[in-house]
Amino acid sequence: MPTPKLDREEYIEQTHFFRVFAERLHENVPSQEILLTIQEEILSTTKLPMAIDFLRSEIILTGRMSDAMARLEHYFAPFQAFIMRQAEQDDKSRFDQFMALDILQKEAEHRANNPTPAGLFIYQFECLARNRLGYNDGLIAIAGDPMYDEDWRDWFMILRRELGTSDFADLLYVRSEFFVEDRRRATRDSTFNVSYPLLFGVREGRIAKAHRKKEPLYMFAALQRQLGYPTVPRFKPKSDQPVIHPVLEQRLQRIEQSIKLVQAEQKGGLDLSQFYKKPDEDVFEIT
Repeated sequence: MPTPKLDREEYIEQTHFFRVFAERLHENVPSQEILLTIQEEILSTTKLPMAIDFLRSEIILTGRMSDAMARLEHYFAPFQAFIMRQAEQDDKSRFDQFMALDILQKEAEHRANNPTPAGLFIYQFECLARNRLGYNDGLIAIAGDPMYDEDWRDWFMILRRELGTSDFADLLYVRSEFFVEDRRRATRDSTFNVSYPLLFGVREGRIAKAHRKKEPLYMFAALQRQLGYPTVPRFKPKSDQPVIHPVLEQRLQRIEQSIKLVQAEQKGGLDLSQFYKKPDEDVFEIT
């Protein structure tokens, strides 16, 4: 059963769900307890509480949330289940559950604000590119999204064949209205048109042309600046805070100093004069 388009309030509640789930995981709260408590917070007029109840039961049985999301294909889009599966399948990968939840939160937030197919696709594709999640399976998951029609799905299959041999900016450019305008100016033929559907507008095409043979991430950043496309979450640098607590560090220093004194005494080289209290230099002599 294909995933239907959900109401806006569903995506608003999904945004809250993914954000709070990540926050409480950072506090080392077990997933089952998080799902049990957050279920009471979600708007009861949406379908999300029932979905959360199913997620909790599946986590208890299998320990994986992605399997449950994939089974709830009438509610969660295939791309959402794909992102969570990539985070759960490899514990050693840098792409962890926190990054997956951050991506899903941003995506749900974007879906709640009348997204366009072009904007949603660019966000999803950048998630694949930036996190190296694999274009083949990723594009299959994207194609199952209800946001895209048959024209988009046909193009996704073309992307699966062409990526790696053709520049992504070129592939986007030739599918834009700006490409047709360019050809009409170059050929001085106002009736020129293409035989395939155009999926991107003039501004997307102009930005794609300006970034041909360049790093695709630069093009994504330009689309975000110029057109307000959603920003893909990035890995946060490690905290600059010391690994050892300052109090513990002081104790370790004292222990280290004591060990050095014991070693010096055993070798017969202990100099006690360094511990003598020096007389005050500012003492006045009484006569």
